[in-house]
Amino acid sequence: MEYNTQRPPLKIADYGRNVVKMIDYAKQLDTKEERNRMANVILEVMAHLNPKVKERTDYKHILWDHLMMMADYDLDVDCPYPISREETENFHPHPIGYSDKKIRYPHYGRALEDMVKAVAEMPEGEERTLLTTQIAHTMKRQYLQWNRDTVDDQLIAEQLLELSGGRLRLPEGFRFHNSGELLEAMAAAQAKKESNDSKKKKKKKKKKQQLI
Repeated sequence: MEYNTQRPPLKIADYGRNVVKMIDYAKQLDTKEERNRMANVILEVMAHLNPKVKERTDYKHILWDHLMMMADYDLDVDCPYPISREETENFHPHPIGYSDKKIRYPHYGRALEDMVKAVAEMPEGEERTLLTTQIAHTMKRQYLQWNRDTVDDQLIAEQLLELSGGRLRLPEGFRFHNSGELLEAMAAAQAKKESNDSKKKKKKKKKKQQLI
């Protein structure tokens, strides 16, 4: 079980931790085409979580700015806008009116449920099938963070079907990533993050000492 006190602070708290997890998942995808598709799904979820942003004529640019900021400017995708790091980091979010609607499965989070809804509304085709499989893998990763002792792939497939109102079915022959390999990848990603955080702290400390 993860606790907020054990997690790094959110760069933009308005979008929540599940969006950050989706971004981390997008970074691990093998091809830029897959990352681009996942980025667009994440943008749809962000717009759903922050509907007031659509009142701005440049809202798509704003969402891309926020996405790249939350990704630490380390998401290799085809961004359609120039990203200004200085302007983005001076961003002050507006309060979001959160829904009081009950989350069906808290371990997946509201953002994933919103992502399922967004993909379910897409027309049938290769892109929707690909995104459905990516959502299934994300669900398993989040399930493992909640319960690492027992994980039932069939149960996850059934919960995906339920959350989508029966519209998202995994393709025939689909296989979830191996639990052991996923746990190893998650541990490696966490170790890499901790190592990078440590290097950044040492670099800041060294720079501060040089200024004294």
